[in-house]
Amino acid sequence: MKVLVAVKRVVDYNVKVRVKADHTGVDLANVKMSMNPFCEIAVEEAVRLKEQGIASEIVVVSVGPSTAQEQLRTALALGADRAILVESAEDLTSLAVAKLLKAVVDKEQPRLVILGKQAIDSDNNQTGQMLAALSGYGQGTFASNVEISGDSVAVTREVDGGAQTVALKLPAIVTTDLRLNEPRYASLPNIMKAKKKPLEVLTADGLGVSTASTNTTLNVDAPAARSAGIMVKSVAELVEKLKNEAKVI
Repeated sequence: MKVLVAVKRVVDYNVKVRVKADHTGVDLANVKMSMNPFCEIAVEEAVRLKEQGIASEIVVVSVGPSTAQEQLRTALALGADRAILVESAEDLTSLAVAKLLKAVVDKEQPRLVILGKQAIDSDNNQTGQMLAALSGYGQGTFASNVEISGDSVAVTREVDGGAQTVALKLPAIVTTDLRLNEPRYASLPNIMKAKKKPLEVLTADGLGVSTASTNTTLNVDAPAARSAGIMVKSVAELVEKLKNEAKVI
């Protein structure tokens, strides 16, 4: 079974994000970039499926600038077999990314597509669901457990009331949540081997996909600085301040 895993290049989660002086976006100059944490979980799940003998090939795909090859090589070092980069210098919307992934899915014909539930930069939580809608595949989002049996996959997903298990017929789309697994670290020998694994570079035009967006970013601002807290002497004083000053009760 072929498994396709989508990964995204984002600002490393340890970096404090800065907004550009002209408020047109986030300042990425000299900023450490890494693979989106939820995408790391997706790669790990695919590798575990291969170790179990369920997956026969793992293909990782990313949509972004040429520098995203770095994250694809990381995925290859973690256990993926080959990589595809859909190169684009544009700031793409979730729908545009889903359309490009749909074109790659049509080209590769995987039985299972695994994505992180969201990226930590845009936090949209949309691409997996949009890809499922475009491809017509069943979807299991926010997965905390994935079990494949024959032509179906059981996905235990986290919902407000606890956990829900859905059965999907393959091919299917799965998006990963934090509790699905603990990603491994790439060993030095595997990092060296990843340099020789195949990495194909495609373009939106080559895939016949239009990435034109109807959205326009008007302004990007950093969150307002939080004011210092105060100490109160009693519960009665706390209630009084919450009621009369904060006006939250």
